Amino acid sequence: MSNRVAVTGIGVVSPVGLDAPTTWTNLLAGKSGIAQITSFDTEGFETTVAAEVTDFDPTSYVDRKQARRMDRFVQLAAAAALEAVESSGIKISDANRERVSVMIASGIGGIITLSEQISVMDSRGPSRVSPFLVPMMLPDMASGQVSMLLGAKGPNYSAVSACSSGADTLGLAFESVRRGDVDVVLAGGSEAAICPIGVAGFSSCKALSTRNDDPERASRPFDAERDGFVLGEGGAVLVLESMESAVRRNAPILAEMVGYGATADAYHITQPAPEGEGGARAMAAALKQASLGPDEMEYINAHGTSTPMNDKFETMAMKSVFEEQAYKIPISSTKSMTGHLLGASGALEAAISVMAIAKSAIPPTINLEFPDPDCDLDYTPNTARTGAVRTAMTNSFGFGGHNSSLIFQAVE
Repeated sequence: MSNRVAVTGIGVVSPVGLDAPTTWTNLLAGKSGIAQITSFDTEGFETTVAAEVTDFDPTSYVDRKQARRMDRFVQLAAAAALEAVESSGIKISDANRERVSVMIASGIGGIITLSEQISVMDSRGPSRVSPFLVPMMLPDMASGQVSMLLGAKGPNYSAVSACSSGADTLGLAFESVRRGDVDVVLAGGSEAAICPIGVAGFSSCKALSTRNDDPERASRPFDAERDGFVLGEGGAVLVLESMESAVRRNAPILAEMVGYGATADAYHITQPAPEGEGGARAMAAALKQASLGPDEMEYINAHGTSTPMNDKFETMAMKSVFEEQAYKIPISSTKSMTGHLLGASGALEAAISVMAIAKSAIPPTINLEFPDPDCDLDYTPNTARTGAVRTAMTNSFGFGGHNSSLIFQAVE
């Protein structure tokens, strides 16, 4: 018999807030976190805008020595994890630490540290490269560092599946708790790739918006004038816990995780499969595991990247799975405000989906001004809505043909 899986805590560091409550408030207000890049000189770059996390001080969460030995993506993960643990009220001690797991994904890892140390080597020679380069750049190091911070000794690893990494890690964590391997998993994702090589790389493959003169309107999912995604950074961690454990310690139960579906397109390194057939199979698989029908879905947090092909094919995929019901389901892409957090996006959007259930509200898709005939569903344009949300799905699709869908449900 499978364990039920509760969500008992959330931690978020995002371009629109340094914690989960602030992020949620600003999302409902339709506030954009996108602006001109401040972390490096963008002269000569085709794209000069991004969704940076501003005013973030890692020493508010870890000591100065620890912070110096963490790439920015690890710092963001640590902050999110500490908030998630605090909000869940869980105490990690000798009595339970071997039953507490940490799984925090990153699609890219410590690219800032790597690029900086390549510059050091080129200018000062290989002997001057930091001995912390390798442990700082490894994508698994968010999980590793958080487990050390908290003393969690359960399974510890990071899934890497591009922009599906955060969602897949939550899915793996969900399955681990369902099987009874562990009682608690701190699961999520973190990413910090806003650096010269990161922006140049995505720009070179023509993935990024070039609406540099109007940053807050650059990310416009499902809009006819969308021209690419906006790179974002941040971290999000959810506390997934067996329902038995959560009830036993009288934990706050924000929602129940009930479904996970993952598929591969086996089609192209960057483009989604025609008509979004891979994404449709992931959604269908998640619904099947959750034992839900298409008419029971009440909110979808779409992958919604603001790229021409993704938004069109995701719309087609939702129609394929939900048929006529697709036109009745409120959908939104919060990437319109946060930008695209790459490997952390699935975790952030899972957190948002849980908050939609817990807070009885649906955040908007901002900048949806010019309807695209190919994108004709209800994307909650520009204004948030209030009202009970009992079931929510979030989609994540990644370079390499990865597709993941997660489903959360209210606990009556």
